[in-house]
Parts: sequence; C-alpha cells; structure tokens
Amino acid sequence: MGIIKTIGLAAITATIATGAVAQELKLADFQPPTHFIVDTTYTPFGEAISAATGGETTVKVFMGGELGAGPAEQYNRVVDGVADIAFGLPGYTASNFPLTLISELPGVITAEGGTQAMMDNVDMLSDEYRRVQLVGLWNNAPNLILTAEKPVRSMDDLAGMNIRVPSRNAGIVVQAWGANPVSMPAPEIYNAMQTGVIDGAMIDPTTLKSFKLAEVTNFVTQGMDTTISEFFLIMNRDVFAELDDTAQQAVLDAGREAALTAGSTWLKIADGAMADFAAAEGKEVITLSEDEAAKFNEASAAAVEQIVADAEAEGIPAKAWIDALAAD
Repeated sequence: MGIIKTIGLAAITATIATGAVAQELKLADFQPPTHFIVDTTYTPFGEAISAATGGETTVKVFMGGELGAGPAEQYNRVVDGVADIAFGLPGYTASNFPLTLISELPGVITAEGGTQAMMDNVDMLSDEYRRVQLVGLWNNAPNLILTAEKPVRSMDDLAGMNIRVPSRNAGIVVQAWGANPVSMPAPEIYNAMQTGVIDGAMIDPTTLKSFKLAEVTNFVTQGMDTTISEFFLIMNRDVFAELDDTAQQAVLDAGREAALTAGSTWLKIADGAMADFAAAEGKEVITLSEDEAAKFNEASAAAVEQIVADAEAEGIPAKAWIDALAAD
C-alpha cells in the first residue's frame, strides 16, 4: 500500500462541527510519497481550496500510485472517475495532447518562463482537455542525459545507445542525436538502468533525488538545446461541474498558483540536485564543448522543424502556439 497524505483535516473537522457536508477531492500521483511536490505544491493547493470554500471542499492526496498503478493511466484515471484530480505528463498519452507537447521541443519555451507563458495561453489548449478540466500546467527543468556507465561527451558517443525518453517528440530528438529512444515512465528508469535494459535516460535532474537516480547514474551531460517536459493537474469534468461557482473558482485559482509554484520549485530542486551530484565521489557532470553542443543543436533544430511541419499538416496550430508562447 502507498502512503496517503491528507490535506485540510482542520477544515474537515470545522465543517462537520457546523453541520455542512464537506466534499473531499481525491488527488492521485504516481510519484513517491517523499516527493517534494507534496509539501511545496499539494499542501498549499489544498489549503487554498479549503480556505476559499470555508472548508466545504478539501483535498486528499494519494501518492505512490495508491489509486492505481501505471503512470500512463493517470489521464484515464480522471476520465473514468477513479481519481477526482491527477498529476501526470501529457507525454505519457501523447496522442491526446499534440499541441501541448509542442511546448516541450527545444527552443519553444524557457525553463524559467514556460509555465507562465503556457498558463497565460491555456485557452488555446481547450480542445485537447475537453474530456477533463485542466487545473494546472507547468514545465520541468531542461531534460539532460543521465548515463550509467558510458560518458556522453559528443553525439558520436550517443550512437546506438538505448536512451529512455519521456514522450514521442523527445524520442524524435534523441533519435536525431543518434541514440535509440526507449519510451518509459520515470518510476521504471532506476531498475532499467541498474539492469542494463537502457544505457541512460533523458530526464530532468530533480530525479537524481526524487527517484534516486543518482544511485545508478555516473554521468550527466548538459549544454545542448534539449526538451523541457510538461506536467499537468487535471480534474474529472463531471466532478468539477458539480462544484458550486465558489468551489470551481477556488480550484482554478489554486491550480494556477500550484502550477507556478511547481514550475519554480522544479528548477530550484534541479539546481540543488546537480550541485550534489557534481560534488559526489565518482560522479561527473559533463558540459559539452561549444563545437559538440552545436552538433546537437543542429540535429535538434532539424527535428523540431519536421515535428512542427507534420503537426501543421495534420491541422494542429503548432506555429500559432509557438508564437503565442514566445510573445508572452
């Protein structure tokens, strides 16, 4: 069994005392119960909703897949009503979110400004989230290359290596770099790297701590234009519709603030994780030379151009989304 963390117990007690009926929203997250998102993001998220509704609407957080195993199932978990709210990655069910995932391509957003830009233009994504209520959307720190045994100092070093990727688009970029992309949720990376199923992973450095990947990683390569993954909080559409106007606005306001908080927190944790990794014995952070970074970036740019062209050909307004994010 996973660990359940309850938010808003005081508010629930107060609500019972006044005779009102409290509505408790179940929030599902597949990440470990010790993940930093609990205290930094979910706690204030739940507290804000409880405060705005006078304790009538509260949030209970279920970490570690308590409401069902499988990170890729988070979207369906909300659609089917198993969870009222869920954390997930659009990249895990990429076919549902082709426009959202344009944001992850190298050069489309910055790590520092991406969350604000996406939330400011979130109405452009309404069609992709028509089966759920989008509560919050944010980005992580830039995805780096973590490898177990072989250092990556050039594109030639990546040739033929099996590298885990977080999404289809990221896989196209990694393939352009010469590696073999392997789709895999974050919780499976540790064992796959430890057993040699994969040679490394494209992922943000917070996972060195939150998923303990520092234990199976000896090299981290940075310095190239790379992908930046998105995360979302989504809510069951019917459950959201059943809330009164005050509670609905409370969820949306708290969700926007949660996204901004999570986005900035990811960057801070990533910086700390990288510093600790670099200082650890036997570990090495590799910063690509200017010439080698240029090779990566040229390959990335070609991949991005093709991905955007393919999206436009399918009627996805990728260029308009990119322009909106850049103008924010």
